[in-house]
Amino acid sequence: MQSSHQDSGFTVRLAEPAAGTSAAGRGFRQRRRNRHGRGLRGELMLPTLPGYRTRSDRFDDFVLDSAQRLHDIWGKPLDGVRFAVEEIPPRLEQLVADGTPAPLGAYTPATADEGPVITLYRRVVEQACGSREEIQDLVHDVVVERTAEMLGVPPESLDPVYRRRY
Repeated sequence: MQSSHQDSGFTVRLAEPAAGTSAAGRGFRQRRRNRHGRGLRGELMLPTLPGYRTRSDRFDDFVLDSAQRLHDIWGKPLDGVRFAVEEIPPRLEQLVADGTPAPLGAYTPATADEGPVITLYRRVVEQACGSREEIQDLVHDVVVERTAEMLGVPPESLDPVYRRRY
């Protein structure tokens, strides 16, 4: 097919499809129509909206907030402690097979190479809660309990607002 404009000598010629390719054989991005260059113009979710951060990001923030709160209260004894988040505990299948409840977190003592590590298991904590506020409270409880285990003190003496919620 050919179209021409008589004044300027402008000619448009549509290319014939290559042999062996059809619309069904091309990927979605090649197949879809994007008229007038009106494709995706920017981010789908603005950073100021609550849906911008993932559940994983919010969980990490809860852990960091709790760790910072404890550090503000206790200071020096918590220097060098690492707080980690993992999706599920190791050997979860074996725990389930044995009928043992999955741990919400774990404390790993310091080694010659690295300092102590307090790990929270995100999926287990989220499964134990119904709302975001409950998750934040339970995360704080787990952080307090594992830190108390590390320091060898009762959790109630570590943080004045701690109370066992589960």
